[in-house]
Amino acid sequence: MMREHRIGKAVMLFVLIFAAVGGLMAQNVPLPKGGNVAAVNQLPSKPLRIAFLSFQNNPFWFPVRDGALAAKAYLKNYNTTVDYIVMGDDLTADRVISAMETCIAKQYDGIAVVPVFDGTEKIINEAVASGIPVFNFIAEGSKPSKRFGFLGQDAYAAGQLAGQTIEKITGGKGKVGVITGVFGATQHENRMNGALDYFKKSVPGIKIVGKYENRDSAEKAYTLTKDMITANPDIKVIYVTAGGPFGAAKAVKDLGLTGKVGIVCYDHIPENIAYARTGEIVAAIAQDPFGQGFDSCVYLYNYLVAKQKPSSEFIPVKLDVMTPANVNVLYPKE
Repeated sequence: MMREHRIGKAVMLFVLIFAAVGGLMAQNVPLPKGGNVAAVNQLPSKPLRIAFLSFQNNPFWFPVRDGALAAKAYLKNYNTTVDYIVMGDDLTADRVISAMETCIAKQYDGIAVVPVFDGTEKIINEAVASGIPVFNFIAEGSKPSKRFGFLGQDAYAAGQLAGQTIEKITGGKGKVGVITGVFGATQHENRMNGALDYFKKSVPGIKIVGKYENRDSAEKAYTLTKDMITANPDIKVIYVTAGGPFGAAKAVKDLGLTGKVGIVCYDHIPENIAYARTGEIVAAIAQDPFGQGFDSCVYLYNYLVAKQKPSSEFIPVKLDVMTPANVNVLYPKE
């Protein structure tokens, strides 16, 4: 019995030493549905803590949250804790900077963040200088930082695609209104300008009746849409670059203009899917929010454990377009 006890202690000691030098292989954990990146088959030399910094001001962020929580459950098998942290319900650079400062003070091993604005690159660089690698997702500012990767949409290309889609819907002629999320947010600006530049260069028959900010609020999008339609009864499309497009869709439905005024927007969230089924949303461009939430954490884990970087600093998501014609194929009714 004593001999067996000594053997057991020796085996345990070997396991601890092996893990301490980062050599212990991890168990093969299946990816959850919607996850695209697998963790390297290696455990860390010590328990890891990853901070996942996100916003929560409209339903778009729910699948982002779900992806992060799926990563939390997945990476628990790899001796890693993921803390899902909401920076607030108002998108500002100050929110990002404050949350990053807290994470630096708490000495997280890695940070996944939605920086959104110019000015956040400084705090990202501070985190990296303190030994904390940073991975950006969803949207970042236009100024470079020392983050090791960014997972998200090529926002300008998405805007160009939106412009091409609007051209097909309108036949290249007619009035279009624009509702952006936050003026000055790089992603929102690029989506807006991608479409506007396309119109300017290739579709002179499109007339922009106005550019407005809804700060991702569906209620504000509802009011802005009603106001634009009242001022321009012959308007054909409302282009919503960020959050709250289902508010614009509701305004179209309430005014009895389904089939006459269409909403072009982003994200395949349940609210948008519902309005695509009934025809108010005529096109919605995807950006895989669940995948971004999950994959960002795993990219961080792989970098922390094996210094493995993505194949490119920018990992673009697919720009799948949902329409009334394909919505039931993409998202069959249960």
